[in-house]
Amino acid sequence: MAKELPTVRRVITAINDAGRSYFSEDGPAHIKTNPNRPGMRSSHIWATSAIPCPIKEPDQATGGVKGIMPPKNGSVLHIIDYPPDPKDPSEFERIREHVRKMGTNPEPGVRRFPDGPHPGMHVTDTIDYAIVLSGEIFAIMDQGETLMKTGDVLIQNATMHAWANRSEEPCRVLFVLVDGRAAT
Repeated sequence: MAKELPTVRRVITAINDAGRSYFSEDGPAHIKTNPNRPGMRSSHIWATSAIPCPIKEPDQATGGVKGIMPPKNGSVLHIIDYPPDPKDPSEFERIREHVRKMGTNPEPGVRRFPDGPHPGMHVTDTIDYAIVLSGEIFAIMDQGETLMKTGDVLIQNATMHAWANRSEEPCRVLFVLVDGRAAT
């Protein structure tokens, strides 16, 4: 099994009553694991309720973000650790079946397509900024795929996609999802 990446440290700043900046929080980010994908970890780091966002608004991730979608008209920053993909092809069929069982519309704004080129195929009604922090991962589209390495950035325009870690090591990706709407 590949090594586990260190826990993400979340440092938050604020302004006190005297107008001076200070560090209001400093500690490990909350981690959510996926029992169906050992080694996969997700952390909601921060979310906003609107754009532009109120400067002194507290974090909306706690209670405001249940799945992957940002609050309506807001944004969310996630960091996800992807373990290496299973080597056994039957594991992909198990994952596909799990997604079908859980439902292909797990939350408003998310649609999953487990029968696509990868069982993790999905689309969100968001504009996403995906930044590979460590490791490497394939970004998969309906047509084609590309290898993303540390430091690479992908702009996701509400397109069908999935992520495949075909390496032997975990990959950490930072995502900023901004609530979107269809063009009129």
